[in-house]
Amino acid sequence: MTCLKNSETSNSTSQAIASAPEAAQTLTSTSQKQNILQKIKGGFLLTVGYLLSPLCWWNDLIINLPIAYGFGYVVSLWRSEWFFQAAIVGYWLSNLIGIVLMQMGATDILQKSTAKKRSLKQELWTGVMTSTAYTFVIVALVYFHIIDLSAILPINEQFSLAFLNPQS
Repeated sequence: MTCLKNSETSNSTSQAIASAPEAAQTLTSTSQKQNILQKIKGGFLLTVGYLLSPLCWWNDLIINLPIAYGFGYVVSLWRSEWFFQAAIVGYWLSNLIGIVLMQMGATDILQKSTAKKRSLKQELWTGVMTSTAYTFVIVALVYFHIIDLSAILPINEQFSLAFLNPQS
C-alpha cells in the first residue's frame, strides 16, 4: 500500500513537473496578452491626448474651441456674464486633459512591466506642470515678439467675442 502511495505521489509529481512548462507558457501567454492590451490602450490614450493637446496644430478649430464653447455655454446657463471666462477655462482644461492623456498613453506604451503601480496624482501634477511650462514658453515668445500675433489678434482694434455668447 505504501509503495502504491509512493508511486502515485511520484506520478503526480512527475505530472506536475511535466505540466510546469505548460503552466509557464500559459502564464507567459497571458502576460503577453496583457502587455499587448496595455500598449493598445496606451496608443488610444496617446492619440486622444494628442488630438486634445496644444501639440496638434489643427485641433483648435475642430476639437478644442467647440469644447471650450460648450463649457462656456453650460457655465453661462448659471451666470451669463461668465461665458467668456468659462470658455477660456474650458480651452485650458481641454489642453491640460490632452497633455495628461498623452503622458498616460506614453507610460502605457513605454512601461516594461504591468506590475509597477502608477500614481494618478503624480501624472496629474506632471500634466499641470507641463501645460503651465508650455503656456509660459508661448507667452514669452509672444512677449519678446518672436511670435507675432498681430495678424491674428489686431492690437490696435477692439477685439470682441461677444457675438459668440448665445444669451446676448
